[in-house]
Amino acid sequence: MDRPDQTTHFGYRDVPLGDKQTLVNDVFHSVAARYDLMNDLMSAGLHRLWKDAMITALNPPRGDAPFALLDVAGGTGDISFRAAQAAGFGFHATVCDINTDMLEVGRDRAVKLNLDDRVTFVEGNAEALAFADRSFDAYTIAFGIRNVPRIDVALREAYRVLRPGSRFLCLEFSAVDVPGLDRIYDLYSFNVIPAIGRAVTGDAESYRYLVESIRRFPRPTAFADMISAAGFARVSHQAMSGGIVNLHSGWRL
Repeated sequence: MDRPDQTTHFGYRDVPLGDKQTLVNDVFHSVAARYDLMNDLMSAGLHRLWKDAMITALNPPRGDAPFALLDVAGGTGDISFRAAQAAGFGFHATVCDINTDMLEVGRDRAVKLNLDDRVTFVEGNAEALAFADRSFDAYTIAFGIRNVPRIDVALREAYRVLRPGSRFLCLEFSAVDVPGLDRIYDLYSFNVIPAIGRAVTGDAESYRYLVESIRRFPRPTAFADMISAAGFARVSHQAMSGGIVNLHSGWRL
């Protein structure tokens, strides 16, 4: 049980643990309508390559065998749509996100892509998934785990809902360790990204939080230890684009 005085970080601020989810929700309510456009602008399109790498690792079956994906914090559906387009007709994705505005964007996109019969959108909390034990063949979360107030709880929930032999995949930003690139990355993150956010969405503060949240997220080896502690085996991580992003993997055996 959480202590009343327990705190966590919201960007560079310390806030009561119980307040973080509301604060995060406010961020994504603000940016939902332009979220996918901002991803393209902030990453110069690189997020598409990172997500393609996640789908390659997921390797959804291309035949008619049933395959159930749970895509957590995937509100606009980007990962699920990519997986559905790469998979066979036995594939179905459930997008679970706590933010209603993000889910509405995702549902609209699913209809436009004619994927609304293969991708379902459900409002839910990563820390308390409303799904039965051992009910999914894979779990993905892309750029969402750092916004979860209790990451260890979310990882245990991921383990619970996966069938034995299933895979956990997490795509998340990281701190850059390449000399020179780290300074360029910091200058870009703290100066350019909030300015783009202000110009495109009218909201610089939400994007300043998103940049700060990356710096507060555990380093890849520390996060890998958390994945292992949740019960996953064969845990690994792969750095991409000079360490800007890491693809984390674990198996429920």
